[in-house]
Amino acid sequence: MGSWRNSSSGKILWLIIMPLVLIFGFMALKKSNWDIRFVNYYSGGSSVTEDDSAAPGPISSENLGRLEWRWTADGGGGQIAEAPSPSSSSPTITLEEDMDMQQPNVTMEEDNFATMLNDTEMFLSANETHDPTTIVEVQRNFSGLYKLEASLVQARAAIKEARNGNQMNDPEYVPYGPIYWNASVFHKSYLEMEKMLKVYVYEEGEPPIFHNGPCKSIYAMEGNFIFQMETSKFRTWDPEKAHIFFLPISSTMMVRFILDRKSQDHWRPMKRTVKDYVELVASKYPFWNRSLGADHFIVACHDWGPELSKAVPNLFTNSIRALCNANTSEGFKPSKDVSIPEILLRDGTMHGLVGGPSPRQRRVLAFFAGGVHGPIRPILLEHWENKDPDIQVHTYLPKGVSYMDMLRQSRYCISPSGYEVASPRMVEALYTGCVPVLIKDHYVAPFSDILNWRSFAVIVDVDDIPNLKKILMGISTRQYLRMQRRGKQVKRHFEVNHPPKRYDVFHMILHSVWLRRLNARIHGTN
Repeated sequence: MGSWRNSSSGKILWLIIMPLVLIFGFMALKKSNWDIRFVNYYSGGSSVTEDDSAAPGPISSENLGRLEWRWTADGGGGQIAEAPSPSSSSPTITLEEDMDMQQPNVTMEEDNFATMLNDTEMFLSANETHDPTTIVEVQRNFSGLYKLEASLVQARAAIKEARNGNQMNDPEYVPYGPIYWNASVFHKSYLEMEKMLKVYVYEEGEPPIFHNGPCKSIYAMEGNFIFQMETSKFRTWDPEKAHIFFLPISSTMMVRFILDRKSQDHWRPMKRTVKDYVELVASKYPFWNRSLGADHFIVACHDWGPELSKAVPNLFTNSIRALCNANTSEGFKPSKDVSIPEILLRDGTMHGLVGGPSPRQRRVLAFFAGGVHGPIRPILLEHWENKDPDIQVHTYLPKGVSYMDMLRQSRYCISPSGYEVASPRMVEALYTGCVPVLIKDHYVAPFSDILNWRSFAVIVDVDDIPNLKKILMGISTRQYLRMQRRGKQVKRHFEVNHPPKRYDVFHMILHSVWLRRLNARIHGTN
């Protein structure tokens, strides 16, 4: 007697069972979901020698991400590839869960997708390290994304091809030299942004809190960006065509109009405002919930901007936060967040701020004037205030001495952190032809995914403040002249123009946001 499969009745039974198995298997696959995860990469960098060559190096434009797929059972969940431990299940996202603490599973991975724009140690201090890679897993169940994602795939491929170093024609400006980690890759990435990027600005909300911001203060970049974004050629009025979504919230205006300094919980009304706004757009549009905010961004220059973003956990964790106060010890993540410069515009323009004499006419070695606050400035003032005529360090300038004149008379301009890491002094130095000296901890310098700050600025560790003069005197005249010349070249990326001009600070901020959007590959199912 043969096996049951060899019998006549067994064969009939086998022919009946197999189709049923295939049918039920297909139905299970149809009901299942696919995970999408995007990978952001970040690694440490290099220094610049007296050669005109700066080490090219890894990163962020080609932090373009690696797409990984994982089949999961119906209802979502599953494990992230190469995760050290199983991830928790991820139910279908609802608004209420999103507002409370529904967030993607996150793990870290050591391998890098590629080395592209920078070798960057995005800053500071010298002994600080960062997590190298972030993988974010998000459930996708939305249609209409394929065309957008296909265009981004083409952009990623074009940017990768730029690694061969071939220069592209550009009638206005072709990036070159050691101020960039990779000039040709940056140029191609910028041109791809100009060609395709579309930003949807949510129209909800009323001034002065929304669609508004300061343009004539130390927080001027916040208001300038909001205004310029709303009138920009990159804006689309069709959210289905948008690669990224802008939340036009002003942290500075919230502090001005909502903050109750007498209240013991002064954060609450401001954070409630942020949460209410995100809930509003999430309930009216599908775009926040489909990505948990990963393709949304905010811009905040007020010191409290990072804290206010914690009002919505997914805004803090997933969204792109373009911040002046780019402090890694307070949750700033260089792989997803954007550092933007703090620029003091007293009359809303650069009038009177730009220009200075040649290096030969600068008689002061180094200069700083500013209030005593934060942990670093007291150390600087203790060692150097009124101690050495070559190192002009003051709490208050002597009567009749102009701050701007001192910048223009100095070879090096010191920019130490105060209460917060950001300071307008870095940009003031670049505007006036003075080489910036950065003394900061946990700070990510603006556009350091593109710019090699060590090629045009001096980075001094806090512990080396007593050796400041020795460090600066140790820089040869030849190297100082190179740094000063590079500073004049990089200045264009920090200029505020009305209307914006190509490669200026507005476009550099947007380009950094564009890079982070390239890191995310969003997929949906019909």
